Amino acid sequence: MSIMSYTGGTIVAMAGDECVCIASDLRIGEQMTTIATDQKKVHKVTDKVYVGLAGFQSDARTVLEKIMFRKNLYELRENRRIKPQVLSEMISNLAYQHRFGSYFTEPLVAGLDDTNKPYICCMDTIGCVSAPRDFVAVGTGQEYLLGVCENFWRENMKPEELFEATAQSILSCLER
Repeated sequence: MSIMSYTGGTIVAMAGDECVCIASDLRIGEQMTTIATDQKKVHKVTDKVYVGLAGFQSDARTVLEKIMFRKNLYELRENRRIKPQVLSEMISNLAYQHRFGSYFTEPLVAGLDDTNKPYICCMDTIGCVSAPRDFVAVGTGQEYLLGVCENFWRENMKPEELFEATAQSILSCLER
């Protein structure tokens, strides 16, 4: 059994026409036992960039604090807002630095760059980036989500369509 299936959480992000949508469950559990239903897994990094952290909540909190520290340092040094591609590389480097004693969390980045081009990516616990153009999922429901998202996602969806597709995907996954 994977350590990621022990504590869990599920996050999905979809890309549309100059928009992205990210959604997660709020549950935290220990295998088949639900412990809480109010755990935030999606965090705002900038106005156009969000990060989702599924997995062990203590590690997710630690990783979020390190991400925010590095993001603030980057913005002070470069005197500009961080782009989602840069943030994903930053998180990947952070995870890879701890590869022998990795954080038990799977990060997901969703955002828009300066030209409103959508960018989504997910990583494993040691920072291996996967950045498809359609949708990504992390967490315990990843296998269910990927199959469901294939049915709901279409190219060039507008914000309302994208929201509906993302919401239906996460709801279908959570029912399983």
